[in-house]
Amino acid sequence: MTVNAVAPTGPTRKSIRLRFFDYSQPNAYFVTICTRNRACLFGRIINDAMHLNNVGRIAHDIWERISSHFPGVILDEWVVMPNHIHGIIIIADSVGGAASRRSPVSVVVGSYKSAVAKRIGNLKGTPAGSVWQRGYYDHVIRNPAAMDRIRRYIAENPARWSRDPENPEREQRRMPEGNL
Repeated sequence: MTVNAVAPTGPTRKSIRLRFFDYSQPNAYFVTICTRNRACLFGRIINDAMHLNNVGRIAHDIWERISSHFPGVILDEWVVMPNHIHGIIIIADSVGGAASRRSPVSVVVGSYKSAVAKRIGNLKGTPAGSVWQRGYYDHVIRNPAAMDRIRRYIAENPARWSRDPENPEREQRRMPEGNL
C-alpha cells in the first residue's frame, strides 16, 4: 500500500513564545523589528551615536506616536538602529477590538510596520514596498531586574554597533597571512 503524504512547501517556524502565557493581557515586552534583508535603511552610527537619515526619522517619528494611536500602550526605552528597532512596549490596557483575538503587541507592531512602509513609499514616490522582514521578535519582561537589563541593553546598543555581526561596516578580524 502506498501512502501519499504532502511534503511541506517551505520551512516551518518554531514558536519562541512562552507556553501558557496569555499575550492578550497587559505586560511589558521587549520588541525587535528588523528591516528586510537587514538593510541599513535608517542612518548610520557615528561615534557611538545613531544619526538618522530621512527614512530613519520616519521610523523614529512613527514609533514616538504609538501611544497616541494606542492609548493603552506606554513606550519605555527604545532606539532606532541602522537596520532594526529595539523598544520596550508596555501594554497597560486592552488595545482595540483585535486585542481580544490576538496579542496587542502584534497589533501595535503590525500597525507600526505598515505606517512606516507607507510613509517611506510616499517619500520615495513608490508603492509601500517591503521595508521589514516578516514577523518580529518579542520577549516578555518578567521582573524589574530584567526591565533594567533590557533598558541598559537598548541604551547601549549604538555603542556596540561596531562589533555587531549585522553591521556591514563592522571591523573584521583578519586572518594572519602565511601558515594557513
